[in-house]
Amino acid sequence: MDRNHLDLAVELRHALHAHPELSNQEEWTRAELMRFLRAHTKLAVIDRGDWFYAVYRAPNPKRRIAFRADHDALPIEDACDVPYASKIPGVGHKCGHDGHSAALAAFAMEIDKEGCSNDIYFIFQPAEETGDGAVKCAPLITEEKIDEVFAFHNWPGYPLGTVCIWYGAVNCASRGMTIRMVGTPSHASMPECGKNPAFALATMVNEVPALLDLPWKGLVLSTVIGLKVGEKAFGTQASEGELYLTIRAEREAELDMLAEKIEAMAEREAARYGLAWHVSYCDCFPETANDPTSTQKVREAAEKLGYPIEVIERPERGSEDFGYFLKRAPGAIFEIGAGVDYPQLHTAQFDFPDALIEPAVEIFKKLAAE
Repeated sequence: MDRNHLDLAVELRHALHAHPELSNQEEWTRAELMRFLRAHTKLAVIDRGDWFYAVYRAPNPKRRIAFRADHDALPIEDACDVPYASKIPGVGHKCGHDGHSAALAAFAMEIDKEGCSNDIYFIFQPAEETGDGAVKCAPLITEEKIDEVFAFHNWPGYPLGTVCIWYGAVNCASRGMTIRMVGTPSHASMPECGKNPAFALATMVNEVPALLDLPWKGLVLSTVIGLKVGEKAFGTQASEGELYLTIRAEREAELDMLAEKIEAMAEREAARYGLAWHVSYCDCFPETANDPTSTQKVREAAEKLGYPIEVIERPERGSEDFGYFLKRAPGAIFEIGAGVDYPQLHTAQFDFPDALIEPAVEIFKKLAAE
């Protein structure tokens, strides 16, 4: 990799780290990435408003291959003692998206300089953390008739530089679930005159875990995120309440089944206590399942480069919206180890290791030449 390109990418990564922006608020980040590409490459940069992509056009292209990186941050304080620490209170790049985007920008510089036999698309995606960024960007795969799509993610817990691959499911599908129940208020001295949703919601908290013991084909999980009923007003019985769950499953079909069973339970308990009820969803992520042929290409690229490889048999419990891209074209997402004892993702101490930029770029270059 060109040393100047690597230095520029590290400098870019540090700038992004210092100016983190939450999902769907990435205005400075998007502008800075576009400025960088226009300053350091001759690539066409296409601004789609709240996201953008760049394109390298080969003289006689054989295929069209896309590479995607995310760039949103998290509502987590940055506890890293570094010169480029976050300047935004309460917001930090705690999933490494600053590094993903810097690596994609470095890859763009390499392709711009060295050329390629394929058309290469560089997709800079917002809002991965909320699951809706890929919904905006993924249609490009169909519009431009992309043949294959790739991405990478850093992964603490594995040796630095180890390339982790999956030949199938990589990430579970998930969604946030809000179950709202409404009864009628009453004076606290006359609870029989009102309808309190606390009992119905408490029953659900106790009974939802039993659904996980059904004979599912893959991993199925439900986590209680919160429960809010009534107010701290001791003279009034609660009349409204909400239960917040995150449900996830290895297979989207089973996630749908779990959601249906929880909704049926909500309907049953609401009827039992004479309550109105409603279920809403947010932060919806699809299952992310790699194409085996594309995964093999990642493996062969890593082998040619001499990088250690780890084949992972089970999907991660966490979710990743790259699955929306994989619904439109074959492809694969791989992960690169950030260090065995490295701070975990989504923690205040996490900082993307700059050492991962070069291996990500080198693997991307091999994949681009396929």
